[in-house]
Amino acid sequence: MEIYTIGFTQKSARAFFGSLTGAGIRRLIDVRLNNISQLAGFTKRDDLCYFLEAISGADYVHEPLLAPTAELLTAYRKHGLSWIEYERLFLRLMDERRVLECLPRALFDRPVVLLCSEPTATRCHRRLVAEYLESHWDDVTVHHL
Repeated sequence: MEIYTIGFTQKSARAFFGSLTGAGIRRLIDVRLNNISQLAGFTKRDDLCYFLEAISGADYVHEPLLAPTAELLTAYRKHGLSWIEYERLFLRLMDERRVLECLPRALFDRPVVLLCSEPTATRCHRRLVAEYLESHWDDVTVHHL
């Protein structure tokens, strides 16, 4: 099973959808806490659903189980929580939410990409989600678009 990740910030719609189409993505799993923000541009939930179907023939799933809490995000973005501590707390949150038990593995029955806003996966929770699944499921390979 291959899991891709992508962020939309600093990408044009052409580059974003070109990457998805080029990778053969058939399902986008939105792991953002807020998927309706005006700042999301072409990746606002309803617009993204339309564009995915029209451009890539892919479907859209919002999975809040894989999003950080508002408190954790605020602590990192506004109150100086280090990335190392953010990683630790986010991974603990995944365990507390029992992601491995609650996340339907059927969501990954086709080429999937995890979406968040960060331009790269380096300091983004989508990387943590993908690596978490990779470390617990024996047949996962992760690719960052």
